[in-house]
Amino acid sequence: MMKINSAVVVFWFRRDLRLEDNAGLYHALQSGCKVLPLFIFDTNILSQLDDKSDRRVDFIHQALTALNRQLEALGSSLIVRTGKPLDIFKQLVIDLDVKAVYCNRDYEPYALERDQAIRNLLEKKQIEFKSFKDQVIFEADEIKKSNGEPYTVFTPFSRIWKQKLTTESYSPYPSEKSLDQLIHIDKQKITELEELGYHTTGFTYSPPALDKNVISNYDKTRDFPALDGSTRLSVHIRFGTVSIRKLVSLATELNETWLNELIWREFFMSILFHFPGVEKHSFRKHYENIAWRNNEQDFERWCEGKTGYPMVDAGMRQLNETGWMHNRVRMVTASFLTKHLLIDWRWGEAYFAGKLMDYDLAANNGNWQWAAGCGCDAAPYFRIFNPMEQAKRFDPELKYIRRWVKELDTFEYPQPVVEHTFARQRALETYKAGINER
Repeated sequence: MMKINSAVVVFWFRRDLRLEDNAGLYHALQSGCKVLPLFIFDTNILSQLDDKSDRRVDFIHQALTALNRQLEALGSSLIVRTGKPLDIFKQLVIDLDVKAVYCNRDYEPYALERDQAIRNLLEKKQIEFKSFKDQVIFEADEIKKSNGEPYTVFTPFSRIWKQKLTTESYSPYPSEKSLDQLIHIDKQKITELEELGYHTTGFTYSPPALDKNVISNYDKTRDFPALDGSTRLSVHIRFGTVSIRKLVSLATELNETWLNELIWREFFMSILFHFPGVEKHSFRKHYENIAWRNNEQDFERWCEGKTGYPMVDAGMRQLNETGWMHNRVRMVTASFLTKHLLIDWRWGEAYFAGKLMDYDLAANNGNWQWAAGCGCDAAPYFRIFNPMEQAKRFDPELKYIRRWVKELDTFEYPQPVVEHTFARQRALETYKAGINER
């Protein structure tokens, strides 16, 4: 541990890898103490990752390197530790005179449990643990029905969300104006990716680009995967390299459809917070009785993008190669797995969790349950996307499909794994039988 003689407050970076408009960092900088910036590579999380070329670890590492360059220019440095957060803090409070630990709140089940354990540890040492709202505009308890219950349908949730929204809701925290309060220390070495047991992935980090033209036209272009109509900000939102307040400010000015996408994110966070059981189980309990086929060969073909349905295959190949998939195509691939192949949504959710750079537990879980029909969605289970019709409608010139499925017009391209009309009928019958089995 570096030698520091003065008392400090620690700011713990988590899902907020930026110096600008950072709520918790702002409050730490106003504390009157010098601020020590900390990041922990959490081995509780890393140990669950199977792929040693995980793009998310590479993204985080590169984002931290960029953040540290900014800190070093200010005469400070990021302290990076690897291990279990509780163990790291046990040692930290022995080595340093820590007056308080500041961070931004995280709402996932593991994060809540982790933070409570650290809060308990610090309280015994009479050290304050201060957390702040930063990654959302409204926390789960702020958007509720008049009777105090959480909303379980998006439309009324979004209506109340918009009613509550004021310019103050997304007013920035000018943390970047008080960076002279950061502690001055010698440059600290950031753990190399290889030391963590991971490999570079060919990904190159660049700061989030806020393209107002893309946002302005989002409602017109977002469904067409061949167009560059997505903001590509999802990974930056996930790791907090951009402020959600800045994005909501832009959305209110430029495009309500995009604003709705940001509200969907908070809706799913609210669902996970109030109903943590959805992490492993269907939101609609009676959907637990569906007799999934769970054919492993079919699942493998879906994973590899070899189902014989071009839009599904293009999406899966895009995911496998880049760690990202167009949102319209995510719906089509998820519907295909759960309805056409009758494979448990949890299989698909886990596959996406391992591949998506922008993986977020609440959103991934919510969207998969939406696709499977077992989530908090007003639509009935018999909404089944026709992958061929989706391709005709949203990729009529096959530009997106041909980009990812090079062998489309050759004998190498596989025959459909299942015929659409048959699969649709089979899904309807299986779902009906499952949800009626009380």
